[in-house]
Amino acid sequence: MESNGENLSRRQFARAVHDLERITRQIAGRYIDKGVPLTWRLLHAIEAEAVADLGFAGRHEAALRELFARPDDFHFPETDDVVDVASSDALPAVFAFAVDAYERASRQDRPRAVSAAH
Repeated sequence: MESNGENLSRRQFARAVHDLERITRQIAGRYIDKGVPLTWRLLHAIEAEAVADLGFAGRHEAALRELFARPDDFHFPETDDVVDVASSDALPAVFAFAVDAYERASRQDRPRAVSAAH
């Protein structure tokens, strides 16, 4: 049987994931609407903006927010090359949310939803 603390922690984590995903999709959506391709440099910028979001920081404890920080050993290019994650099975949460936002926009034929991750 689970303790109330474990249940609360799971609920808090689920809320934080949902919140971070919503924030990331909003940020990515701004670039998608402008037809900006998802480059590695942009992906890093989206990640930085999402994890620094003041609303996110205010709604979730620091220890919980730290769970979404990209591990130091997760190195990704910081170039203007278009993102291609076809061969990667491990992406930080924000990267995965942004890539998915671009892929969904591409499938929905949103105006100028430029090529995203493959």
